[in-house]
Amino acid sequence: MIRELFAKNKVKYATIPKKEHKNDVPEGIMTKCPSCKKNTFTKEVESNLWICPHCDYHYPLNANQRISTLLEEEGRQAFDTHLQTTNPLGFPGYTEKIQSDQKKTGLNEAVWTGTGVLEDVQVVMAVMDSTFRMGSMGSVVGEKITRAIEYATANKLPFIIFTASGGARMQEGVLSLMQMAKTSVALNRHRNEGLLYISVMTHPTTGGVSASFASLGDINLAEPKALIGFAGRRVIEQTVREKLPEDFQTAEFLLEKGQLDAVVHRHQMKQTLTTLARLHSKEAAQW
Repeated sequence: MIRELFAKNKVKYATIPKKEHKNDVPEGIMTKCPSCKKNTFTKEVESNLWICPHCDYHYPLNANQRISTLLEEEGRQAFDTHLQTTNPLGFPGYTEKIQSDQKKTGLNEAVWTGTGVLEDVQVVMAVMDSTFRMGSMGSVVGEKITRAIEYATANKLPFIIFTASGGARMQEGVLSLMQMAKTSVALNRHRNEGLLYISVMTHPTTGGVSASFASLGDINLAEPKALIGFAGRRVIEQTVREKLPEDFQTAEFLLEKGQLDAVVHRHQMKQTLTTLARLHSKEAAQW
């Protein structure tokens, strides 16, 4: 009788679905925003220039994505794709990691440099890629940027750079650090010719990159909420023994303190750069 009673009131629990039925949505079709945690169709995010339609979070872009949103395909020319990174300090596994990132990104190093047309203005551009060794600056990165600046100087063209970097690359020691001085000297020569240099800092721009060419623009811009700084937040707090503001080292914080000229939404970035380049062109100077 007791058995029958339990049999009649037996609760049927939901069964755990088999592994092959857990994920009915094909991989890559949806993208989860790291800021608001909402899922959106990947195609919708991509068509919105990789900006979350719910909270306006700006996803980091790789070099190819960034270039495609700015430069016209016709007339675009990449520089120095043949330059190869060596392993001057014999750092274990460094060469293999470089080769792995080359295959993953299709780049020879953590920056794309080249020339192209920004609407109707010829410019020289450098775009750092954080998916290649976290955009760290080694000797080839510094060399490519320097050569791009020198090309802009020789051809009387504006130079624009999009920075995204964890800083100088420790695997190359002082050879990495010297790129800070080399790029800065090239930019000074470019400025002495009366030419325009625009620096656009994206998330993240830190370390030796933020302490050199990223902060030397005639006009310094940044994307919303971009992390910009030299040392890390925890290091600074431990050094000064003070609690830092919540928005410390964000683009908005730097704008408020006068270290940026503007924070520009990605939807307005191409038009903003085009307008600035036009205003500083030879034609505009003759008005």
